[in-house]
Amino acid sequence: MPDRFWFFAAEGKQQGPYPEPQFRDFFVRGSLGADTLVWTEGMANWQRAAEIPGLLVRSATAPVTSRPAGQPDNADGQDGSLWLDAGVWPLLGRSLLFVIGLLLVVPAPWTATSFYRWFASRLAVPGRPNLAFRGEVGDLWYVFVLIGLLSYAGTSGYTMLKLAAFVIQPFLSWMIVRWVAANLSSNGQPLPIAFDGSIWIYVGWYLLLYVSFVTIIGWAWVQTAWIRWICQNISGTRREIVFNAGGLDVLWRTLVFVLGCAVIIPIPWVLHWYVRWYASQFELVEPSSVTAL
Repeated sequence: MPDRFWFFAAEGKQQGPYPEPQFRDFFVRGSLGADTLVWTEGMANWQRAAEIPGLLVRSATAPVTSRPAGQPDNADGQDGSLWLDAGVWPLLGRSLLFVIGLLLVVPAPWTATSFYRWFASRLAVPGRPNLAFRGEVGDLWYVFVLIGLLSYAGTSGYTMLKLAAFVIQPFLSWMIVRWVAANLSSNGQPLPIAFDGSIWIYVGWYLLLYVSFVTIIGWAWVQTAWIRWICQNISGTRREIVFNAGGLDVLWRTLVFVLGCAVIIPIPWVLHWYVRWYASQFELVEPSSVTAL
């Protein structure tokens, strides 16, 4: 019954509903396993996926990589949106470790690399099973050390130090984007992905974002346009990467996130909600289906 909708339980919470083709693909990609508790209309109780006759068998017979050449990755009815399979507390813990590593400076290369590896492993990308990050600590250790040191520039009373931090940060950010894009793999095989955006245009976006904060709300539209520019300059993929959120979407969600963090107690939940929403706004689409944004 391919028209059924399914639910599953993860991190103590109910997730869904998902149409059956998309739900089966979660098992194909390894996002869900045989012990996952699932339910659909007509079932008396929640059951392990392995106990549902035909659920895993049919999934295993239709892996994403076995589609005929030229057939769209979303031909089975699922969309091409990314999906972050991360719990509230693991995301909070990893994020805190990342920030603490930068503040302590010395461990920054290790905590940053570890965070990117974990995040990639939790990111479900249609058509790219078992996504992973292969970057090594020694690749850009000096970049993360500099970022850690520059994080203290704002508390310094030296104007020149603050100016130096402002000038250097966009260059470091550009290097990280290129590093991450070049070190992604799927099913153990390196992906031929690269970020080809000009460093000077990247710095221009950074400066425009900084200036846009004067308008109070204009930064959200600048940030959205910047992200779309980054997506347009990623090469090595057959499908186009698009960012679907608009400026207003980014604005109100960011305000909710900031307010939630200001109250402190809701931080784990608003962080989880915010990061997962951002991830879901990236989508892989066939070139012919890309429309003007």
